[in-house]
Amino acid sequence: MAGGNGIIFTMNTNCLNKHKIFHHRFHVYSVCNRGTAGEETKFPVLGRHRRFSSLSVSFQNGNGGRPSSSAGLITWDDVFRASESTNNPNDDDLQGFFRKIELCNRDHEKLHQEFLPFVVEDHIVGYVHYEFAKYLRQFKDVFIFPKYETCCGSSKFRCHFTFHPMLRTAEDRTRAVGGVIQILGDQNVIPGIRNELYPVTSSSSRGTFFLVERAAAPFFGIKDYEVHMNGYVEKDGEIYLWIGKRSELKPNYPGMLDHLVAGGLPYGVSCKKHLVLECEEEAGIPSSISSKANPVGVVSYADVDELKFRRDVVFCYDLKLPEDFVPNNEGELFS
Repeated sequence: MAGGNGIIFTMNTNCLNKHKIFHHRFHVYSVCNRGTAGEETKFPVLGRHRRFSSLSVSFQNGNGGRPSSSAGLITWDDVFRASESTNNPNDDDLQGFFRKIELCNRDHEKLHQEFLPFVVEDHIVGYVHYEFAKYLRQFKDVFIFPKYETCCGSSKFRCHFTFHPMLRTAEDRTRAVGGVIQILGDQNVIPGIRNELYPVTSSSSRGTFFLVERAAAPFFGIKDYEVHMNGYVEKDGEIYLWIGKRSELKPNYPGMLDHLVAGGLPYGVSCKKHLVLECEEEAGIPSSISSKANPVGVVSYADVDELKFRRDVVFCYDLKLPEDFVPNNEGELFS
């Protein structure tokens, strides 16, 4: 997740003055003791938009420790299952983070007031803002919208939109919605088309309803899956965390602080395989090192941002780097 303006959070208030700069493109911040946020912790991750929901689940073995390296092979079934998990509000290690998220727990009523559920095969798979729905209504051979009066009843589920009944298969839906997104992309209604497809599914259904362009996912309120990695080094008995800064040319969160490595998870590619690719592209970390990254948890959050409803599911990894390692990127990140 990209950070906001100012310094990235430190894990303990005693560490606030211990950050160092090891490289002109990357900043390194000291991490003290346990991974808990102190009361004075700055959390720029939540500083830009209104976050109103948070979920967290840990990947742990039966002894409560980190999984072995073989556990890093997370499948798409694991992705879907973890994205529906709930947090444990009594987890002392995460109380600092939960408090910061709750401070931003505002305006969640807008989801039901301003967004229309997107229903496929009797499952709600997304939410579309009423203003954005105006663009979709013109594609009558793709979407079926209710008349206004049907949205005035007591049942929220009765007021929804769905695919045209002729679009019965995942392939047909993917093709149809892809054409819509391409047109809206050309009109700059949906900017930043990446030609990366995400699966659209439901927790109670193991099938994939259709695939959607990543840039369009927040406009449809569809979950966005990502892999993020913290890279750290041990030096003189302390742990230092590498922090990158996003390019000013990035469409999302330009110029803000970010994890050392982060990227969207394409459909059909495992978390670990994609992480290894991102490590090479974004930080010049060879596979001989990145393959040792440990999966440490999942964080999902929701964000109402004007016409978009972001639902990000972030698979988190930690990687211990050699003390003398210096990230070498090709423009993905700079400082």
